[in-house]
Amino acid sequence: MNIHEYQGKELLRKYGVAVPNGKVAFTVDEAEAAAKELGSDVTVVKAQIHAGGRGKAGGVKLAKNLDDVRKYADEILGKTLVTHQTGPEGKEVKRLYIEEGSDIKKEYYLGVVLDRVSSRIVMMGSEEGGTEIEEVAEENPEKIFREYIDPAIGMQPYQARRMAFNMNIPTDLLKEAVKFMLGLSKVFIDNDCSIAEINPLVTTGDGKVMALDAKFNFDSNALYRQKEILDYRDLDEEDPKEIEASKYDLSYIALDGNIGCMVNGAGLAMATMDIIKHYSGDPANFLDVGGGATAEKVTEAFKIILEDDAVKGIYVNIFGGIMKCDIIADGVVEATKQTGLEIPLVVRLEGTNVEKGKEILEKSGLNITAADSMADGAQKIVSLVQ
Repeated sequence: MNIHEYQGKELLRKYGVAVPNGKVAFTVDEAEAAAKELGSDVTVVKAQIHAGGRGKAGGVKLAKNLDDVRKYADEILGKTLVTHQTGPEGKEVKRLYIEEGSDIKKEYYLGVVLDRVSSRIVMMGSEEGGTEIEEVAEENPEKIFREYIDPAIGMQPYQARRMAFNMNIPTDLLKEAVKFMLGLSKVFIDNDCSIAEINPLVTTGDGKVMALDAKFNFDSNALYRQKEILDYRDLDEEDPKEIEASKYDLSYIALDGNIGCMVNGAGLAMATMDIIKHYSGDPANFLDVGGGATAEKVTEAFKIILEDDAVKGIYVNIFGGIMKCDIIADGVVEATKQTGLEIPLVVRLEGTNVEKGKEILEKSGLNITAADSMADGAQKIVSLVQ
């Protein structure tokens, strides 16, 4: 789950991590009132969407007076920002963050992620701030430094000092930098983060080390114990189909193709999309119904797939282990009847009770194309759609 920049900074403040003062605004009048209350010589008007690259897309403006604040707020609110992370469809801006200007001396990069190789949290830092970390990794990999955090004791002060020295943060700001890094690592651990990225981290003329931007992503599987974080969820930033899928414990991600996929198991779902691409087809979604799907879940999965107008055919690929093929077959038949399915449907079943499942499909009298293997099913649905 992603959150907005202003929410991330609110979270950082709770842990004593330095951020500029700012206020969220949903209207032009609220933006002006926020700027007036902040009373800064320079005010930053920032679009709030779940994507990076806002500045390059015209979503971040520097205002020198209240008239500028109103002008920029009016320009940005309601605008569709297209960045490298939004895709060509972009995202509509529905809220702004009005922030006081900062006297920036130097920009740095600081991020915390889970390193799956070492099974530990790792903090990454670089003096090359303000740019994409991927660019730094490609062009100047020697400028990225890492500190691996022991989950039993958390990040230690000596690690933060070493990171600050490696990033060439001025020695007179060492204490502030250490406090910042220790606070950020604690935010990450306490709140079950997947990503905590500060880009840029800045040093200022008045001797502060601050987060000028904040990007947070949280482990969705841990949200049941992070009620306060869940309150930050902005449904306007999420695909309505993905929201609906989450109600039925379905893992759904919308894609750009025209072949709807319904599979059990994330690995099999990935393989199914790959083999569709191999036969020159385009998956319209990733959809994992899980290992214990019921006929009701299968029916809801069908409905969600069909909400995408781009879908011209559906491929159901099920391996029955815990899940029984006859239950899936019942769900497919019921879903086909309820939705009045008219587009091609290819079903491949394998595993527990597979013969019962195939018999149910055959006796249904519905226009369902059976497949003998994953590859056979992929070829058939691609052919039918084309």
